[in-house]
Amino acid sequence: MRQTQVLQTVLLWTLPVLVLPFYIAPLLGVFEWSLSRPEPGLQNYVRLVTDGDVIAVLLRTFRICLLVTLISVLCAYLLAYHWVFGSPARRLIMEICIFIPFWISVLIRAFGWIVLLRTKGVANDILLFSGVISDPLYLVRTEFSVVLGMVHFMVPFAVFPLASVMRQIDPKILLASRGMGASASFTFFNAFLPLTLAGIVAAIIIVFVFSLGFFITPAVLGGGKIVMIAEYIYIQMFQTTNWGFGAALSVGLLAIVAILSALLFRVIRPERLVR
Repeated sequence: MRQTQVLQTVLLWTLPVLVLPFYIAPLLGVFEWSLSRPEPGLQNYVRLVTDGDVIAVLLRTFRICLLVTLISVLCAYLLAYHWVFGSPARRLIMEICIFIPFWISVLIRAFGWIVLLRTKGVANDILLFSGVISDPLYLVRTEFSVVLGMVHFMVPFAVFPLASVMRQIDPKILLASRGMGASASFTFFNAFLPLTLAGIVAAIIIVFVFSLGFFITPAVLGGGKIVMIAEYIYIQMFQTTNWGFGAALSVGLLAIVAILSALLFRVIRPERLVR
């Protein structure tokens, strides 16, 4: 019994002990940079709320993240519904659509979208051949391509909390609603949808938080024209060597992520999402 307690204690404290030197200490170093470079003071944080370029990047980031979140959660809701309640053949197709993206590198997926969307790519060739357009569309290095690539990556992450909540719904509740004469649409909007609200909120927060830190997909598909906050931090750190301001941007982004994560844990019990 004593050996079991010792093992449990070791396992319990292993993660906090590792987090302290490998995560918290570097984080404190970044925070110190934001207050001390190029000179001590709060000038880097003042610039966060006064610099027009920074505000434009932040607004673009939030706009793209909100759009990606909306599309991803909507697509994920449909996938999760058919995955949970569909026939065996349909569930198999949904599993292929959900899991295959996890097996492909995000960089390979980004370059794959370039092949599809470039001026002489597959998408333009199909549209030109079918007569839908007369001139090739400029699809790469646009906000459209960035959103498309991010949605492709984020949909599977939104599916899991939604599917987990849907699996906990008692089918008898839906049958009772239909048995009382309610239409399918009334049952969905007044019974099924409210019961999945926890999964929807969880999916929204997860997708939005992940989207805030996207770097590779916007950098590749945006081609330097659609700069989001993660790429902007990289530019400040490694191209303009503005370490203090880059650190302040990182701290600000981390604060936003921490607030959203706290909201996730407060609104939703995470253990419900892993059953």
